[in-house]
Amino acid sequence: MSLWHTIISNLPEVEGPTQKTLSFREKLKWTGIVLAIFFILGLMPLFGLGVNALQNFETLSILLGAEFGSIISLGIGPIVTASIVLQLLNGSGIWKFDLTNPEGKKSFQGTQKMMAFFFIIFEGAIYVFLGGLAPPENFAGTGFYLQLQLMLVFQLILGGILILFLDEVVSKWGFGSGISLFIAAGVSKSLFLQAFNWIVPPGSIYPPGAIPTFVISLVNGEITTATIMLSAVIATILVFVIAVYAQAMKVEIPLSFGMVRGHGIRWPLAFIYTSNIPVILVAALIANFQLWGRLLQNAGHAWLGTFSASTGQPISGFVYWLQGPSIIRSIIQQHTLLIGSTQYLQALVYILFFIVGSVIFSIFWVQTAGMDAKSQARQMISSGLQIPGFRKDERVLERLLNRYIWPLTIMGGIAVGFLAALADLTGALTSGTGLLLTVMIVYRLYEDIARQHMMDMNPMMRKFMGG
Repeated sequence: MSLWHTIISNLPEVEGPTQKTLSFREKLKWTGIVLAIFFILGLMPLFGLGVNALQNFETLSILLGAEFGSIISLGIGPIVTASIVLQLLNGSGIWKFDLTNPEGKKSFQGTQKMMAFFFIIFEGAIYVFLGGLAPPENFAGTGFYLQLQLMLVFQLILGGILILFLDEVVSKWGFGSGISLFIAAGVSKSLFLQAFNWIVPPGSIYPPGAIPTFVISLVNGEITTATIMLSAVIATILVFVIAVYAQAMKVEIPLSFGMVRGHGIRWPLAFIYTSNIPVILVAALIANFQLWGRLLQNAGHAWLGTFSASTGQPISGFVYWLQGPSIIRSIIQQHTLLIGSTQYLQALVYILFFIVGSVIFSIFWVQTAGMDAKSQARQMISSGLQIPGFRKDERVLERLLNRYIWPLTIMGGIAVGFLAALADLTGALTSGTGLLLTVMIVYRLYEDIARQHMMDMNPMMRKFMGG
């Protein structure tokens, strides 16, 4: 065995359950514990922090499952970045893994964890030494300043490792994955505050919450402000409804039990076949570009673009075109559809980037996550299922599934990418992408809970559900 395989085979990991299937209560308990720990870590400030240049990046912090200025400032960024890099390397053939056998999958997962450790250390150092999270300026030029920087890097690395292992706990002991759970938690908190927060900040006449602001602006006769708030609430509801409808769309393949005549089931293939994974990866990629752009600007190298000193929003360069403008808000404020060709062009580039990125990551994810036709056919055959009227042969089933899986992969990627970008352009209460992701995450969580409940009620279903 090579040195690399020896290293990745001996990486620290969360021990999985000894029993094949965990009960509903056990999974719910561990999911709740991890969620509570995540919120507690987000309240723990970094010791020695003075300058937090990332505090204006609220949307990015939500998409990265992070809380800038806390011990979990890195969030899921390193984990997702490692996944993106490894999928691109594997998909392009530069670093090929044989994912058709358990040894190849184990090697892929070990390599991804090793890369996640690397990005935790790398991003922690970059955040601090490029000025994103820096010690107090009054210590600059002293030896103590470097010590504080190293202390900040250590805390960021510690927080990143904690997030990595919390993700493993959820994946092995809970529902879904930690990455999805942390995104949903951050978006849900932001959505609640953006909708109902009635505390008026100093220097403002309106509270941050859209509903209290809508009521106050109506009383004061501010029709434009009231319309903006109402449109944000309506956009949020529309994104929710469309996302749930898209998630419920399925292609059902009729299958029969080979040993039992006259009995069968319908094997569902979701229209959004790869679920929210492609959007998570694209959103994290955009978030990384914007964070890197801000950090490079702080270091005096605005290679990716420049940011406004007051709002922290991109105002030029590559990162500017990867920002979704709030088209609806601009139209309401200016009382015209002629808001400028630049905003419409920016919106078009943003939509195309999301669509193309989602399709690419959908294809890679199908190949790396065991969702291809061959893996699905093998699972069906092992469950004793076959297509009525066809002989029980894995190759026949694989050819039939290929007619559905690849079109669903492409069309689902296009649909989810378009929905995510459109959600950002409508000016929803929180990040449109984050809102769409949360709806899809919660819907998938609901399906997992329903499936788990069904298996607990009828253990015979475990075999047919792949449990």
